[in-house]
Amino acid sequence: MEDRAIALDRQFVERVLKEAFQPLSQGWDHKQLGLSDADFVGMFESQLKSRLLDMESRRMRARNQGFYTIGSSGHEGNAAYAMALRPTDMALLHYRSAAFMLERGRHVPGETQLWDMLLSFAASSEDPISGGRHKVLGSKSLMIPPQTSTIASHLPKAVGVALSIPLTERLNLPANLPKDAIVLCNFGDASANHASAQTAINAAGWAAYQQVPLPLMFVCEDNGIGISTPTPKGWIAANFSQRPGIKYFYCDGRDLLDCYRVSRQAADYARSKRKPVFLHVRTVRLMGHAGSDAEIAYMKKQQILDNEAQDPLLISAAQIIRAGLMTPTQIVDLYGELKARIAAIAAVAVTRPKLMSVTAVMTAIVPPPLVLIQSEPAGMPSNLVTELFSQALDALFIADKLSFGKPVHMGKLINLTLTELMARQPNIVVCGEDVGKKGGVYQVTSRLVERFGPNRVINTLLDETSILGLAIGMAHNGILPIPEIQFLAYVHNAEDQIRGEAATLSFFSNGQFSNPMVIRIAGLGYQKGFGGHFHNDNSFTVFRDIPGLILACPSNGLDAMGMLRECVRLAQEEQRVVIFLEPIALYMTRDLHQVGDNLWSAQYQHQHQAPRLPFGELGQYGTGKTLCIISYGNGYYFSRQAEKRLSEQGIACTLLDLRYLVPLNELAIASAAGQCEHILIVDECRRSGSVSEAIYTSLHEHLGDNCPPLMRLNAEDCFIPLADAATLPLPGVESIVAAALALVKPQGQAPLTKALNVTSLVERKV
Repeated sequence: MEDRAIALDRQFVERVLKEAFQPLSQGWDHKQLGLSDADFVGMFESQLKSRLLDMESRRMRARNQGFYTIGSSGHEGNAAYAMALRPTDMALLHYRSAAFMLERGRHVPGETQLWDMLLSFAASSEDPISGGRHKVLGSKSLMIPPQTSTIASHLPKAVGVALSIPLTERLNLPANLPKDAIVLCNFGDASANHASAQTAINAAGWAAYQQVPLPLMFVCEDNGIGISTPTPKGWIAANFSQRPGIKYFYCDGRDLLDCYRVSRQAADYARSKRKPVFLHVRTVRLMGHAGSDAEIAYMKKQQILDNEAQDPLLISAAQIIRAGLMTPTQIVDLYGELKARIAAIAAVAVTRPKLMSVTAVMTAIVPPPLVLIQSEPAGMPSNLVTELFSQALDALFIADKLSFGKPVHMGKLINLTLTELMARQPNIVVCGEDVGKKGGVYQVTSRLVERFGPNRVINTLLDETSILGLAIGMAHNGILPIPEIQFLAYVHNAEDQIRGEAATLSFFSNGQFSNPMVIRIAGLGYQKGFGGHFHNDNSFTVFRDIPGLILACPSNGLDAMGMLRECVRLAQEEQRVVIFLEPIALYMTRDLHQVGDNLWSAQYQHQHQAPRLPFGELGQYGTGKTLCIISYGNGYYFSRQAEKRLSEQGIACTLLDLRYLVPLNELAIASAAGQCEHILIVDECRRSGSVSEAIYTSLHEHLGDNCPPLMRLNAEDCFIPLADAATLPLPGVESIVAAALALVKPQGQAPLTKALNVTSLVERKV
C-alpha cells in the first residue's frame, strides 16, 4: 500500500482542485459565529502548518535528522479551541496538538512557532522549550507547560491548576494566571480509560458537586482507536456525558467551524460558571499512531481510505471556498508555499547545535533559584517585625500554650513548625486526606484548619493521585503546597505524579517551568499496632531513582523543626520538589534510654531563635574513632541506644545521622566516617535496593584503599507482619550491637545466634 503520508499529501491537492469534498460540514457560517475572515483563514492556515510539520517530521526521520514522528494529523481541529480560549489560559496539551500551538502563537506577537517546533523535531539545544531534551509541545510565553508522551498523567495537575485560580483570589495571593483564566487539558479516547484520567475527572466532579469553583476544560479528542485497539462506539459519551458536576459538550472536530462553535460555548461556560466541562471532540486519526506504525497490519485498506476521506483539512478547505475567502487554486498555492517554507526552515534547523555533553543535558534537572526581594514594612526595623510576628504566632499557639517551655515529641514539633511556616508564608497551602478537623491520622496537622481556615488546609478525597496532582497544579500558580500522604506505601498508587510530572517539569522546560512543593509522607516501620505493608512500609527506593528530587528524613523533633524549615526554603527559594519523610514510630517517642529521660524530646524554638539546619548537613553524636555508625530515622534512634551499650564495652563511637537521603552528601559522609577504624551502616530499609548500597559504594569510591572495614545491617527482603512480629525483619538494638561487635571484635566472640540472621544482614570487607 502506498505510503499514507505521500498519499494524503497528494490527495489533498487533487481533491481541493477538483472540489471533491465529502459532505461532512454542518454548514455553519463563520461570521454568524463571530469569526472574522482573517481569523477563519488564520485557523485554516494553522491546520495546514500542523499537517505539513507532520509530513516534514517523517522526512527528517528518514534522513536521520529528526527523532519523533507522533503527529497531529486528523486532530487539526484543535486550532478551534486555541481560538476560543485566551493566550493567558493555561493549556496542558496532548501530543497531537500542534495546530493548537500554532494557532495560539498566531495571537501572541513575536512568536516563531514553525522555527521553534522544527528545532524541537531536530533535538537542537536551541529549542526554546526543552533545550533539545525532548520533542515537546510547550511555551512559556504561550502559558503551555510542556508534556512528553503523556497518557493522561497531566490531567490531575490540570485539576490542581484550575482549583488554584479562584483559590489565589480568595487568599488574595499574587498568581501566575489571571483571576478569570480557565485551564484546558486535552487527551485521547484511549487515554480516557487510564487511571490518571479517571481519577482527575472524578476529582473535578467531586469538587464541583460541592460547589468548589473549578474553571477547567477536559477535552477528549476521540479518534476511535488507541494505537491498534479500537474504542467501542459510543463509549466516551456513555462514560462521561452524565458525570456529576461536569457539563458535557460534543462537537465534530473534523468540522473546524462546529469545533469552534462548541468549544467557545464550553470555554464561556467554564469561565463564567467556574465549573468543569467535558468537551467530547470527534476526530479521525490519519497516518497511523506514529511514523513506525503501519495501520495496514491491523486495519483493512478500506477503513484507512474511509478515514482519509474525512480529512479535516479537506472539510476546512470546502468551508473556505464556500465562504468565498479563497479559491481552490489559492488554497493549493498556499499549501505549496507553506510546504516549501517549512522544508527550508527544517534544512536550517537540523544544522543548529545539539546537546553535546552530559553536563549540558543535566543542567535543567534542578530549576534555577528564584530571585526573591525581601522587604520590611515601610519604616519598621527588622527586630520590631520579628517581635510583632512572634506576638501574632503566640496568639495562634494559644491552644498549645501547655506545650511550650518543656520537651515535646516530634509530632507536636512538626505541627508547631507547620503553624509557624504557614503564618510566615501566606502562600503555603496544606492538603491531603483528613488534614482538616481530624488533624491527620497522627494529629500532625491538628488545629491548622482552625488557625488558617479551609482555604489553606484542604481536605481532599481519598486518592493520592488527586492529592499530588492538586499540589503540582497549585504550584504552577504561585502557591507553595505541602501535600500529605498518610502512609509511605500509599504513594505507590500515585508515584508517577512525582516521577513523571513534578520532577520532570524543569528538565523538559529547560528550567522555565517549575512546581515546587514539600510532600509530607508518614512512613517507615516499627509500628506494632499496624500490620501489613500499607502501614509499615520500610522502603523508599522509588524516590532514589528520581533525578532532582530531595528526600529528607528527620530522626528527632529538634531536627524535624530545622529540616522542615529548610525544606520549605528549598521549595520556595530554589523551586525544588522535596519529600519530607516522617518516621511514624518516632512521632510520639519522648525517651531514649529509660522512661522519663526525655532525651528524644525537644522544646519548640521560634525560627529566629533556632539554629539553621542547611540542606545536606549531617547530624553527629560522639567523637569516638573505633566505630562509626551511619544511619537515619528509626535506625539512628536505635543506634543511639546501641552506642551506650557499646561504650560500656570500651568501643568508642561516632554516630552519623544522614538526615538527607536523596541526594546523599557523599563527601561529608566519607570525610567523617573515614576518620574511624570501622564503619557500620544501619539501614532499616530492605537489603535489596536500599540506600545503604549507595553509601557502601560511595565510601569505597571516595576512600579507596583507605576505606576502613565496612558492614551493612539491613532489614530482610520481606514485607512487615502484624503485632510483635512487625519488628522481626528489621534491625534493632540487639542486632546493631551484635553487628558492631562482629565488626570490631571478630576474634574470640561467641557465635552469632541464628535469630539475628547476621549472615544475611551483615557484609564484611575481606
